[in-house]
Amino acid sequence: MHDFIYLASQSPRRRQLLDQIGVRQELLLPGPEEDAEALEAERRGEAPAAYVERVTRAKLGAARARHAARGLAPAPILCSDTTVALGRRILGKPADAAEAREVLRSLSGRAHRVLTAVALAWPHGRGWREDLLVNVSQVEVAPLPPAWIARYIAGGDPFGKAGSYAIQSAMAGWIRRIGGSHSGIMGLPLYETAQLLRQARVRF
Repeated sequence: MHDFIYLASQSPRRRQLLDQIGVRQELLLPGPEEDAEALEAERRGEAPAAYVERVTRAKLGAARARHAARGLAPAPILCSDTTVALGRRILGKPADAAEAREVLRSLSGRAHRVLTAVALAWPHGRGWREDLLVNVSQVEVAPLPPAWIARYIAGGDPFGKAGSYAIQSAMAGWIRRIGGSHSGIMGLPLYETAQLLRQARVRF
């Protein structure tokens, strides 16, 4: 049994979600020599599901290399990535206020998908095993008034978030319906995460 995991994510929401199910964790974050943002670069024509799986596997590979380079004690390593998709269009983290405004306008009054992949690597025999699961949720957004969009952007909520919003922010007041996993939309689907942790014999 493993008493803790390494979490290779800077997201405070993922830490809170793991705390919610009683998982002890230590952060395994990129060093200054790593370009973590480059792992999230999109490839032309890539489907959202293929994108989120590829990025999550790349994050896990980088975290495993980081773990080995730092000579850390063996324990499972968890990575996750979330993307928002409108049809085949991937809505990543906005570069600026103008992009955030355009994305929020495109989500207004429509349904979209939130795809979150979670991957776990764990010591197994003399090597490591890996597995990955993906949660896909549907989110329906009510029409967003332009003045509200402007205030939301001015408050800084869209930045650093796929799809330019967080479901646990003021945006929750405009979400008409969800189908799927609330925790997955937040950034870490707890049902799928728990499945992987049980497979790796993590105590929680």
